Amino acid sequence: MSKLTKNQKLAAEKIEPGKAYTLAEAAALVKEITFTKFDASADIDVRLGVDPRKADQNVRGVVSLPNGTGKTVRVLVLCTPDKEAEAKEAGADYVGLEEYIDKIKSGWTDVDVIITQPQNMGKIGPLGRILGPRGLMPNPKSGTVTPDVAKAVKEVKQGKIDFKVDKKGIVHTSIGKVSFTADQIRENAQAFINTLIKLKPATAKGTYIKSIYLSSTMSKGIKIDTKSIDA
Repeated sequence: MSKLTKNQKLAAEKIEPGKAYTLAEAAALVKEITFTKFDASADIDVRLGVDPRKADQNVRGVVSLPNGTGKTVRVLVLCTPDKEAEAKEAGADYVGLEEYIDKIKSGWTDVDVIITQPQNMGKIGPLGRILGPRGLMPNPKSGTVTPDVAKAVKEVKQGKIDFKVDKKGIVHTSIGKVSFTADQIRENAQAFINTLIKLKPATAKGTYIKSIYLSSTMSKGIKIDTKSIDA
């Protein structure tokens, strides 16, 4: 078994074994236990009381984080020529249609989000085998298939993220950066949790929010007291 580094020991000492923290306490603590030389992401993991194998319990949604993500998001808009100018004005990094479809077919996927119009899905559908595994396939549920591409670009640039439950019933996402203030991390986490609560499937039985952990890119997880969450 490898020895703990000095920083790992310091981090371990700050987390009380078995203790569940309030969201505000965890948001402050995650900053104290992160020693990376880069600006680590602040991540949240929520275990839900759902069965993802059932279509009506496959929780998926979007949330606009009040303090943004802290990341530079590269956006590609696949749109008709009449929408290109407003997409660029809204902040899209790449705008076009046929030329980018050809680039993607050749293996280019150097973007974080792809937004398109409903009428273009017939052309984009065949790209699913390339975009799907990378989480880049436009989807109406995440707001990336829409007639108003300019609005979608602005929302993504301002901190809108999409998420979905995995096969084990866990939703994992980044909610900002450790360089954020503790209040900004807490506010983003609260907005995300509130959205999850609103998405509770009617068919889900028993406890819905089973556990919540807050961590940074390379830190230990901090257990959050689910009873302390403001719905």
